[in-house]
Amino acid sequence: MLDIKFVRENKEIVKENIKKKFQDEKLSLVDEVISLDEKARQLKQQGDNLRQERNKISDEIGILFRDKKTYEANNKKQEVVEINNQLENIEKEENELSEQIKEKMMVIPNIIDGSVPIGKDDSENVEIEKFGEPFVPSYEIPHHSDICEKLNGLDKESAGRTSGNGFYYLIGDIARLHEAMIAYARDFMINKGFTYCIPPFMIRSDVVTGVMSFAEMDAMMYKIEGEDLYLIGTSEHSMIGKFKGQIIDEKELPIAMTSYSPCFRKEVGSHGLEERGLYRVHQFEKQEMVVLCKPEEAMDWYNKMWSYTVEFFRSLDVPVRTLECCSGDLADLKVKSCDVEAWSPRQKKYFEVGSCSTLGDAQARRLGIRMKTENGNQFLSTLNNTVVASPRGLIAVIENNYQEDGSILIPKALQPYMGGKTKISVK
Repeated sequence: MLDIKFVRENKEIVKENIKKKFQDEKLSLVDEVISLDEKARQLKQQGDNLRQERNKISDEIGILFRDKKTYEANNKKQEVVEINNQLENIEKEENELSEQIKEKMMVIPNIIDGSVPIGKDDSENVEIEKFGEPFVPSYEIPHHSDICEKLNGLDKESAGRTSGNGFYYLIGDIARLHEAMIAYARDFMINKGFTYCIPPFMIRSDVVTGVMSFAEMDAMMYKIEGEDLYLIGTSEHSMIGKFKGQIIDEKELPIAMTSYSPCFRKEVGSHGLEERGLYRVHQFEKQEMVVLCKPEEAMDWYNKMWSYTVEFFRSLDVPVRTLECCSGDLADLKVKSCDVEAWSPRQKKYFEVGSCSTLGDAQARRLGIRMKTENGNQFLSTLNNTVVASPRGLIAVIENNYQEDGSILIPKALQPYMGGKTKISVK
């Protein structure tokens, strides 16, 4: 959410930003917000004037009672009652205006970084750099679900009976490989200096609306019926929410955390849930990184964070590339974002395995997270990035380590988490 003062003083910049995100239907919101803000400030001034008048009259009443001028004092008291009635109406109208302003401000997108390429959707994202050499073996690589089933590692049919589409059972060494990746990702980030955390897997609605837009919430989140609780779509939601309403001494910044969680997503409007396989599912596990820092340090952290994901996948011998997300592909709270994509030798193309974002002070402003500085309390910056989300990460490892005999070589980095096992073979 933007600062209302910024919107008021930079109306054209805000409108141009909306155009860059191809959300012209929101242009009218800017003028509406400014008009409502003007009314709110006028009401505030009226209220301040009335309070000053009430204080003046109260002093006069004290003097009149002291001088035993009871009749005049009682008349003045009636004036105070009338002022209080006016103030009550003004405060009610102020609250209504404040809610209207907040509702509209929550929909106006954050100002994107000047380096973000302009484009309508993800088809116009820009490749930045490739890491590792994409390789296609001379033999055919089956669909990852066929590989896993042949290794007795996947059962979607049973999951369909217990839970429906978009769910799965991972079994045996495939399940173990999945968890090895998560455990390795945890230790990988701890070795980078991040603090490990396991957060709550459900959060309240005021945290949900603090970390994401309404459109994202409707498309992603599962609500717990009868309670003000939602299942998280990523641990970033809980991790940022941890600091809701807090004032953090700037000396404690940056705060860098890596968090594990299961993730739950409705995937409304998404395609692929009917397909066999594990690419798009309702439930998965994820190792995340979250940073809270001073605004001037945010871009340095952004570049470090996506590079950690690249380094993680390269340590598993998976070729990856980074894509700069264009303006139309950025969620409303994001200032800048890039995707990390892993190479699929079966499809002979890259697919998304992670996303890194800097959100400026948007989440901090919505959740009231500030830093204490010598110049007063200020909003800080928040960033998040995927270390690995599995089973997507699992697919990348399986395909890039698949052998002609149907076995999967286990990357050296994961072997200690697999009891020293070097290969998963068909039994």
